[in-house]
Amino acid sequence: MRIGIYPGTFDPITFGHSDIIRRALAVVDRLVIGVALDSAKEPLFSVDRRAELVQQETVNMGLDSTRIVVRPFSGLL
Repeated sequence: MRIGIYPGTFDPITFGHSDIIRRALAVVDRLVIGVALDSAKEPLFSVDRRAELVQQETVNMGLDSTRIVVRPFSGLL
């Protein structure tokens, strides 16, 4: 199984992010989207809310939710 990871702050998720997610799913079996808590930035939304927004967007895109995992994280990747 090919697993890819796509980290970012996603503050907020954009069309560019969505494009990368679609393209990544063309080459991996499962995609882990890591929503970063970056203390160096002042995000518009909390890390949990950004993770929810990313999850909602993947559903809105009509993607196979069994192939996508969205998780907030902090620290080194």
